[in-house]
Amino acid sequence: MNIYVGNLSYDATDATIREAFESFGQVTSARVIKDKYNGQSRGFGFVEMPAPSQAQTAIKSLNGKELLGKQISVNEARPRADQGRTGGGRMDYSGRGNRY
Repeated sequence: MNIYVGNLSYDATDATIREAFESFGQVTSARVIKDKYNGQSRGFGFVEMPAPSQAQTAIKSLNGKELLGKQISVNEARPRADQGRTGGGRMDYSGRGNRY
């Protein structure tokens, strides 16, 4: 089960969130999401746990708890929405724009 962990301290690391969840069972992966330009934490991450019962226990136990001085938000991750391009119109490479 993929678990969303929000409101993380900017000091949180992959190891920090892995340790918090390992007390509830096996953790397949733990990742703090970082800004691709400056490398700073974006304040959220994801933890993957293979056993749904252990994951549910971790969610119930850790949601609202304090981690590194911040009250974290923990719940089951929603599937990503399709990140494909939408709408648009025709691209005009002539430099005149796409007025008509």
